[in-house]
Amino acid sequence: MKRAAKLGPVAAIVGFLAFVEFTSGIIQGYYTPLLTDIARHLGVHDADVNWLEGSQLMLSALVVPAFAKLGDMVGHKRMLVWSTAITAVASTALAFTDQFWVFLVAWALQGFYVVWLPLEIALVWSRSRSADRPAAMTRRAAGMLVAALELGAIAGALSAGALAEALPMRMLLLVPAVAVIACFFVILFGVKESPDLTGSTLDTGGLVLISLALIALTGGLSFMRLNGPGDLLSWSLVALGVLLVVPFVRYELRHPDPLIDVRMFRSPSLWPVFLTAGLFGVSVLGAQAPLSTFARTDAATYGYGLGATSFQTSLLIGSYVLSLVVGAMLFPFVTRWVSPRLALIGASALVSIGYLLFLPFHDAYGQALANMVIAGIGSGALVAALPAAAAAAAPAQQTGVATGLTNSVKTVGGAIASCVFGIALLGAAGEAATGTAGSFAGYVTVWLVCGLTAAVAAIVLAFVPKLAFSDAPEVEAAVVR
Repeated sequence: MKRAAKLGPVAAIVGFLAFVEFTSGIIQGYYTPLLTDIARHLGVHDADVNWLEGSQLMLSALVVPAFAKLGDMVGHKRMLVWSTAITAVASTALAFTDQFWVFLVAWALQGFYVVWLPLEIALVWSRSRSADRPAAMTRRAAGMLVAALELGAIAGALSAGALAEALPMRMLLLVPAVAVIACFFVILFGVKESPDLTGSTLDTGGLVLISLALIALTGGLSFMRLNGPGDLLSWSLVALGVLLVVPFVRYELRHPDPLIDVRMFRSPSLWPVFLTAGLFGVSVLGAQAPLSTFARTDAATYGYGLGATSFQTSLLIGSYVLSLVVGAMLFPFVTRWVSPRLALIGASALVSIGYLLFLPFHDAYGQALANMVIAGIGSGALVAALPAAAAAAAPAQQTGVATGLTNSVKTVGGAIASCVFGIALLGAAGEAATGTAGSFAGYVTVWLVCGLTAAVAAIVLAFVPKLAFSDAPEVEAAVVR
């Protein structure tokens, strides 16, 4: 009875937070099938849709560090409420404009939803710390939340496809807005605040420095993807973003209450998690579009590709998303028999195997499906496990920051990969792209890079202390204080 009582506070909020992640999934899955229709509605070229992705990517890189720190300071629930309110207003605004620049601003502001999962994991961890096995509870909660996220993505994509021909554009765009508004009230009335908040004031100097660095880096990568690798402005912005990290680190080391305690990157339990998140972002954020276009490429015309129909491609992507759900749900069960560290290594190895299998096996639909399912199971485990691992290994007053960092680093890894893969598909290794299809050497580059980065992540995680991310008391020695 005592144990059940301790589980109560966490169990009570997971259901509400699962609804939040289901809503996040709706946002991420709903708009993708409608992008061409949205371009026609706004009267812009299909290529201009890239600006939507770039603007949201840039904003997401900015808001996570600030909201994660504010969550630790003033409350993870409070920042969930604020971020959801902003997302709801932005989602509603999308339905009531046909001006591209207004739509672009609203689309970028909708990206505040990216802070939900890191804040939720931090909230679960803070409320489970009084339980017998807080790390295990957080892993189980994370698995449920990620499963809800992926199921929401499937529901969003299917709903958009079903409603696209039945509703006018304004009503079509209002559907996710209604879901986010409902989500706001679920958080407001269903979720309790985190205990033991740190208070203090926000490190605005550190926020300005890291914001400038991230704007320069992600902006440069976006311009490079649009303008090509020969664009001097793109390289200048990327270089500026990297260089600005130096004064940021120096400033944070001197600050008594930094935005990001960069000393966490020295922790033997945390630095491999952050590096793994960046390497994982390469495949989970950068490789999905190339996999989709490879499936649609006609082998009879170009000599490679699966020649899949849109329906077959949707089944391929749907199977991948379902495998993410399986991986997220399996991870906490696997950690009952092996350590979380070994489970993370195994998940990274599955991602690596899945993508490297594309090198010899890419000619048949069944081969691609098997490869994506293998990679998907590992990816689902990592999506759930990385923020949970960061929460377990971080100092108590930096839980939100640590979970947020896994998201931010993953986003940067995905941005770099998206740029590199876009350039590679235009023509890699001296091979010009044929017609409108990406070059085959470019696809090989995608598979190879995704496979090798995941393999490097598995090797890096082998350096983590054996009992890291578990509930063993020995873990305390590996935590940065």
